[in-house]
Formats: sequence, structure tokens, C-alpha cells
Amino acid sequence: MEVQTRIHTYTPEEYLELEEKALYKSEYRNGEIIPMTGGSGNHNKITLAIAAILLYALRRKKYEVFMADMRLWIPQLRQYTYPDVIVTDGQASYTSKNNTTVTNPLLIVEVLSKSTKNYDQGEKFTFYRSIPQFKEYVLVEQNQYQVMHYSKTNEGEWIFREYKSENDIFKLKHLYMRSYYDLESW
Repeated sequence: MEVQTRIHTYTPEEYLELEEKALYKSEYRNGEIIPMTGGSGNHNKITLAIAAILLYALRRKKYEVFMADMRLWIPQLRQYTYPDVIVTDGQASYTSKNNTTVTNPLLIVEVLSKSTKNYDQGEKFTFYRSIPQFKEYVLVEQNQYQVMHYSKTNEGEWIFREYKSENDIFKLKHLYMRSYYDLESW
């Protein structure tokens, strides 16, 4: 005798209602709610450092910088995610008046963990690429010196660069920031 288990699929509205009351964050993938794992101290420190540097480097510019608790809606694929860092070009576009969900990332940064590394590098990057405004993706390994940088060209192709030394310096292609020397005096 076979037993069938029925998997409940949720609407985006049901997900958002549950997420408002939840004690932990979950992602939404086309009807399925996926609980997120907790981040390590190292993950948190790296995310905070990246967000702080971007916030300072982009101050008085036309960008907005968000960290971990800002949700991202990918309408074409019916996905809600929580990237580690989001930068928008100009003001963020929100899905509602409560300003908890952004729809227009220019740059997304993910700090990799063992449990999410493959998803962040593969399927999640595919989801992000469906967003027209999205032009830059940075993946940071938290346990070794490794940064993977994807940048979209004007022709719609993605260029990959990898950095593996603590002395490597990379430039974000689609952001106009203060110079490195301005950051040193911060």
C-alpha cells in the first residue's frame, strides 16, 4: 500500500502573512516555503563589513544599501529571498507600503556557507539573473580568501573573475564609489 503525502503550496500572500509572524526567516520558491539556516559569527562579521564599506563608499550617491533582513521579490519566477547585501541604483522599489521587500537590485552580495554554497552559486544566481536591473553578483567565501565576482556586460553577457589572495583588489563595475584612498581614512 502506497501512502501519498500531500505537499501544501502557498500563495505569495500566504507566505508574506506567515513571514510577518514567524520567529525565523524563510524563503519562498514558487509555492514552497524553505526555512533559512542561521548564520555563523564569521558570516555575520563579513556581511556587516561589506555593507558598512558599501554604505560609506556610496554615501551621497544615488544608491541604497540593504543588509540581510531586506527581502527580495523575483516576480518572473515567484521567488522571495533574503540576500546578504543588496544595493539598488537610485531609490529602492518596494512591493508594498511597508518597505520590507525590494524588487530592483543592481548588486547582490552573498556570503557563502556550507549549507547554501551550491544554491547561491547555481540556482539562486539563475533566479537573480531574471531581474532586469541586476548587473553584479559577488560571492564571498567565509573560511578562505576567495571572492567570485560576476559582472553583466552591455551585451547581456556575464563576465566571471575570481580573487584568491588577501592582497587582491577588485572593482565593482556598475557602481560609482569613493576612491580606495577615501575609504582608508574612514
